[in-house]
Formats: sequence, structure tokens, C-alpha cells
Amino acid sequence: MNKFLAIGTALLILLQSINIHFNDLVELDELVEHYQYHNEEYGDNFLVFLSKHYGKQKADHSQKHQEEQEDHEKLPFQHQTQCSQLLVFVVNAKPILESRSEMPMTTSGNFHYQKSYSSIWSDSPFQPPKHA
Repeated sequence: MNKFLAIGTALLILLQSINIHFNDLVELDELVEHYQYHNEEYGDNFLVFLSKHYGKQKADHSQKHQEEQEDHEKLPFQHQTQCSQLLVFVVNAKPILESRSEMPMTTSGNFHYQKSYSSIWSDSPFQPPKHA
């Protein structure tokens, strides 16, 4: 059952990403019926049929055959989508978190050497070199 759910979800995402909706799959029978009508009436093959309804000849075919307009509206893949993106460019923008106080430009180091006067390190072999 989990495999069917995963395959179904993946198929749904694939079809929606290439802009095929569930309604388009339901309306495929209208596409087949209208193609058969064109094949019998005009002798169109499938590529000419696709060109007349989805391609270069669509505007010309719609003007010449107004009586088929109701059938053309029932065909699948007729929906139009719009993608809008908002692009904003800000020139010379001030930072959101603006500092109100002056920060010192010079920083002091955190390291300093202090000579140890402890007797523990005085006669040990691990002494720093005396001459460079």
C-alpha cells in the first residue's frame, strides 16, 4: 500500500510539474472524439489535428469553424497559467540593524608572555631557548 501511495504521489508531482492537471486526463476522451470527427470530415491526420487545435493553425481554424467552438472549449490542455515573480532591486539601501555607537578601530592582542618565577620550571629540560 505504501508503494502505491508513493508512486501515486510521485506521478501527481510529475504531471503537475509539466502542467497536466487531473481534469486534462478526464477530458482525453473528448480529444479522441474530436480527432475522429476531424478525420472523417476533413481527412486530417493526428499531427494536422494537433496543429489546428494547439499549434500554428489554431487561430485560422477557430475563425473558419465557429460552429465547433463549443467542442473546442471541451478539449483538454486549454487552460492558461501565469507565473508572476516579484523582483525588487534596492539601490543605496541602509542596513536594517544600524549601529548607534562608535566601535574602536584598534584592538589589543589577547596574548602576552609572562616569565614564570616558579621553581618547578627552573631546572627542567623543557625550557625556552635563551638566545635566538
